[in-house]
Amino acid sequence: MGITENIRATFSDREFLKKAFMLAFPVAMQNMLNTIINLVDTMMIGKLGSVSIAAVGLANKYYFVFNLFIFGICSGASVLAAQYWGGNDRKSIRKVMGFSMLLAFLGACVFFIPALLFPGVVMSIFTNSEASVEVGMRYLRIACLTYPLLALSNVIVSMLRAVNRVKIPVITSSLAIGINVFFNYCLIFGNFGFPELGVEGAALATLIARGVELFLLFIVFTRKNSPLAAPFSEFFNYNAAFLSKFFSTALPVILNEFMWGLGTTLYSVAYGRMGDDAVAAITIATTIQDIVTVVWAGLSAATAVILGNELGADRLKKAEDYSKKFFTVSFVLTFLCMLLIYVIKLPIISQYSISEATADDVSRCLNVFILYMIPKMYNYVLVVGVLRSGGDTKMCLFLDTSGVWLFGVPLAFAGALIFRFPIYVVYAMVMFEEVYKMILGTMRYRQKKWLRNITAEL
Repeated sequence: MGITENIRATFSDREFLKKAFMLAFPVAMQNMLNTIINLVDTMMIGKLGSVSIAAVGLANKYYFVFNLFIFGICSGASVLAAQYWGGNDRKSIRKVMGFSMLLAFLGACVFFIPALLFPGVVMSIFTNSEASVEVGMRYLRIACLTYPLLALSNVIVSMLRAVNRVKIPVITSSLAIGINVFFNYCLIFGNFGFPELGVEGAALATLIARGVELFLLFIVFTRKNSPLAAPFSEFFNYNAAFLSKFFSTALPVILNEFMWGLGTTLYSVAYGRMGDDAVAAITIATTIQDIVTVVWAGLSAATAVILGNELGADRLKKAEDYSKKFFTVSFVLTFLCMLLIYVIKLPIISQYSISEATADDVSRCLNVFILYMIPKMYNYVLVVGVLRSGGDTKMCLFLDTSGVWLFGVPLAFAGALIFRFPIYVVYAMVMFEEVYKMILGTMRYRQKKWLRNITAEL
């Protein structure tokens, strides 16, 4: 079947499109809202200068590693939960949720304690700029207090998505984001009689917003009509068979996200040695490109849940057909978003208080991202959505880890420290890992080892 026929078949399947849209759109919207608040944060902090942008951007790289660790727990748990939901096994879903919350909270403490007690040490990992370290310390001491809150919120959201309750997280996120924006405006600049706290104000605004979000999510999932609501004991009633199944599925995902996150964080270490302007450029470029990548956050989440439901119900042929249609949707959206980034990049860049040279570097970094969008977004759906839906998590671990550590990290340090290329050239070198992953990932997909009902195994 040719490309045109694939597109026609995909977009004429109303049942598939309805399922995909009902799951992908709310997730994409939630991530879009988070991206918008990050963009607003960066713009507001940008009024304080390049050092503040660089410091907060680098401090958030530490959060990025933590967030990927939590994402790994949630993704691995969601694979099981989605298949259990397909098999109508609610008790097992609650066990998955309870154990995931326990792991996520313990993981949050591992990241929270060093950031609170030794923020200078954490910041010095990412940059040798004394000014950025000093500003970043002030931000990190407060921002790290959000880690336990975020850990629990993310688990609740991932479980709600697995049972097809995707609208509620959008509502809670919207309220939290509104609170975040309001207190950003008040606390960064000292408006409405609040103290002018600069970067510390931005961290405090986030802490307030995340606290409200967790409170609302807790109310939602404990309501009587929620499929997750149950006596406390059901969330922590484990046996050896359950723990074995959980770790065999989730542990590779947790390691995957942590090792990938650690590797990509080393990119920031390399960028941090290129100066504050280079860090500011890549921070702004990343924030802008996140405006469109939220689409694939939604699409990959929908892929994992929908395919997981089908696999859990032993409808393997339908799962394979849906996987092909998700790839088709991804390719169409990729071309549209390539055009969108090219159109919006200059108007957004102009909103930042940065030098002309830094603005030019931001634009060039975004051009690099556009060139690599096809393999990057394909990999997003393939790894996070398709392969994980069937529990092929060890291969996902291999793809992501080998791509970062064999290609991305060596090329980042070679470009930044040995050849001393401009930031956009180093970024282009780093992104080559996506081509490698696309080739190996496609080979694995065609082997069909992901097409299985893992809840019926063991």
